[in-house]
Amino acid sequence: MTMRYAVVGAGLAGLTAAYELKKNHPDAAVQVFEATDRIGGKLLTIDAEHGPTDMGAEAFINFRRDAHAFFDELGIKDRLVYPAGRHSRVYSGGTLQELPRGGVMGIPASSAGLENIISAESCARIDAEAQGEGIDWSVGEDRSLGRLVRERYGDDVVEHLVDSMLGGVYSCNADELGVRATVPQLAQEFDAMKQEGAKVTLSGAVQRIADKRAGKTQDPNSKPMPVFAAFDEGYQVLYERLAEASGAEIYVDSFVTGVEKEKSGYKLIGAGEGVYDGIILATPGPTVAMQLKKLSPAAATEAQKQKLASCAVVSLKFASDEGLPDISGVLVASDEPDMHAKAFTLSSKKWGHYERRGGALVRVSFGKYGQDEMLREDPEKLIEWAQEDLRKVTGYSGELEEAYVQVWWGALPRYDAEHLTYVAAFRDAIASLDGLEVCGAWIDGVGVPAIIAGARAAAQRLK
Repeated sequence: MTMRYAVVGAGLAGLTAAYELKKNHPDAAVQVFEATDRIGGKLLTIDAEHGPTDMGAEAFINFRRDAHAFFDELGIKDRLVYPAGRHSRVYSGGTLQELPRGGVMGIPASSAGLENIISAESCARIDAEAQGEGIDWSVGEDRSLGRLVRERYGDDVVEHLVDSMLGGVYSCNADELGVRATVPQLAQEFDAMKQEGAKVTLSGAVQRIADKRAGKTQDPNSKPMPVFAAFDEGYQVLYERLAEASGAEIYVDSFVTGVEKEKSGYKLIGAGEGVYDGIILATPGPTVAMQLKKLSPAAATEAQKQKLASCAVVSLKFASDEGLPDISGVLVASDEPDMHAKAFTLSSKKWGHYERRGGALVRVSFGKYGQDEMLREDPEKLIEWAQEDLRKVTGYSGELEEAYVQVWWGALPRYDAEHLTYVAAFRDAIASLDGLEVCGAWIDGVGVPAIIAGARAAAQRLK
């Protein structure tokens, strides 16, 4: 008898899971059900007049070898491209400032290079932090990253540096994010310092991370690996290849509202036919909660705790890049007055494949957790704000040729200080449901490599 598997969700997690299922069970029938009218989820490449342009995720962290091996397996590793090497700036106090090198997600180990970004008082606090009382830290715990940095370094370090760095990655300010959930290497250093009997300090932990990085790059002849990577014609290269290689039957406009357990397997409510031997839910936490409400109330309760942040991307194509700063992008301090945008990527400066098209391509990002009102504005208003803020921050005012707007409702999970606790409780709650797995950013972590790894693991767990 042919095995039947269903994957709910055709974003990166769902498509990866479908591919892995088919690879592990070549004779099985795999069906994918997507609630929207397209595949790709939060990856979206549009066919702009000037060429393919990503309006969802822009790039991924390039250090994961498992991700590179996966792209090689798919036959698309040669489609990877890397940044041109220009650096970013932070807009704080009405001026563009260089981002200091080192540190961890905007958290510095010392005040070096921060004199024009934060107050003299905060600089002094950073440099004296290691001599003060240690952090009362318990191994394995999590707590608000923003509050921790405020307590140790000062408010302006959070608002001028950490918020601006994390806002682009998580669409949340640092106060709403957990240390372990978002910067696990920092929490791991706190754990290690505690276990060693050493004083736990923020500057000390950040410095330990910096020292380990330096130890990995001691060879003067080695070429540094680029931090980011993307695909030459956008993420469509990845999600279209996954859809093709999976060999799955993919159904769009197919909203699954629930899952029921049958004697011989599972049945989907709202889509699909018959009984499936295995199910993978690759949908956001609140959607998973709805889908498992009857099958596992305990799991649904935990998944419902996941809060989502919304955001918007505005792509601006200008006729010329004359006057555009020779930098890769700008992060905006969270306390900067009279600003709507949270970040700018000068895409035609950052990426060679965009630069070769001519003109200037700028990606403007809006929205953090709790700022949904801004995103409900007319798209023309977002385009207007994007141009006004770009002119204010960089002085650039080019001739606009094209503009595109994409609003992402519930785009990113909020990885708060309780996130890892309820994810663990959720996993415990579904452990007894043989033949049912869950994957996706909310449960596996942020970023393309983490989502791919989580989806592949979920598929491999199904018999």
